[in-house]
Amino acid sequence: MALKVVKVGILGLGTVGGGTVNVIAANGQEIARRIGCDVVITRASARDLTRPRICPTDNLQLTTDPYDVINDPEIDIVLELMGGEEPAKSLIIAALEQGKHVVTANKALIACHGNELFAIAAKNKVVLAYESAIAGGIPIVKAVREGLSGNTIEWLAGIINGTGNFILTEMRDKGSDFADVLKQAQELGYAEADPEFDVEGIDAAHKLCILASLAFGIPLQFEHVYTEGISAITPVDLAYAEELGYRIKHLGIARNGNNGIEMRVHPTLIPEKQLIANVDGVMNAVVVKGNAVGPTLYYGAGAGADATASAVVADIVDICRQLDAPVDSRVAALGFIVDKLSDTKILPIESITTAYYLRLQVEDKPGVMAAITAVMAEQGISIEAVLQKEPANTQDNISVVLLTNKVQESALIAAKVQLEALDTIKAPLVRIRVETLD
Repeated sequence: MALKVVKVGILGLGTVGGGTVNVIAANGQEIARRIGCDVVITRASARDLTRPRICPTDNLQLTTDPYDVINDPEIDIVLELMGGEEPAKSLIIAALEQGKHVVTANKALIACHGNELFAIAAKNKVVLAYESAIAGGIPIVKAVREGLSGNTIEWLAGIINGTGNFILTEMRDKGSDFADVLKQAQELGYAEADPEFDVEGIDAAHKLCILASLAFGIPLQFEHVYTEGISAITPVDLAYAEELGYRIKHLGIARNGNNGIEMRVHPTLIPEKQLIANVDGVMNAVVVKGNAVGPTLYYGAGAGADATASAVVADIVDICRQLDAPVDSRVAALGFIVDKLSDTKILPIESITTAYYLRLQVEDKPGVMAAITAVMAEQGISIEAVLQKEPANTQDNISVVLLTNKVQESALIAAKVQLEALDTIKAPLVRIRVETLD
């Protein structure tokens, strides 16, 4: 008996698109065994048809016009693998309105326009899938949305940008400056020519926004994600963190607390004994804590042709399994029934409570520590540990590192202003948040 054929069209035949063609070519028989139908990529669009490709194109109808793919009546599933906001958004809408299912790896588009796009998909009774938009080949969307659906998710934290993780790892291991390692990352192809989205946390913020919606059942609200990059991190702070038993990672953190939901991306000290502290290089990892299961860790390649294509193909498989299912029985895009999404407020960064690493450059004279501790006491900040480094010569200032107990960020901001106003403080205070992820 011949298997049903599901025809797929690709918009964008770059790294991920080419990887998807290769994965289906390599694993097509295994996929057919799982879903009972043949998945066949028949058409693809690309801006330049003369460019070399990482995949064979002999069996593909190629075009420079993506609407040729969307308007093909035989195409069942459209893969949007172009990236960027436009024309990707318009193309996805056109495909959905023609009743075609869509798979996208476009995290920025989902984070910023997902509410609108999911509504259009629901109206047209089709699926918009996006597993490949977060953490490459790690099946984190399915894990949070379905695997942990018996839990109330309390918090999640993740290393969800491999470029930033590579840079911090190299800086820590080699003592190199940020600018030097960034150049190395660009030469290796880990960082773009314009690395802003990676090193300033925007890429991670897109992904965290989606994860928070999946975890807590809230609408996508990218504008409320606090975002801080890694360009100000120095080898000195990485070394001091190690001395104190911590490592600095660029984390996306989402927490559902009594007063509201936190969504924040920033450099973070975490205890070196925790598993996620030992995720190095370009790898990604996400820890999710459910109230029933406790903490669970998901680790793997966060980017790359085959890893991301693995997630794209997983979405194709999911859609194929749902082709003949009643619309009402399909898994909701964010895992919650649309009219049951929560309007829980998102906390501003000033309202979050965490511990802090503080580094000060101070004059070597009596009374300095007394003045610092007086400011901290005034703001209700307790000091858990102090690390003092003597200068290389008597002309230099002393580095004083403090670890605080947990305190509301607004109090830390007030203390920072007061400390920097002291005559004995000779440089802006360095502040990095500390999390124990428990």
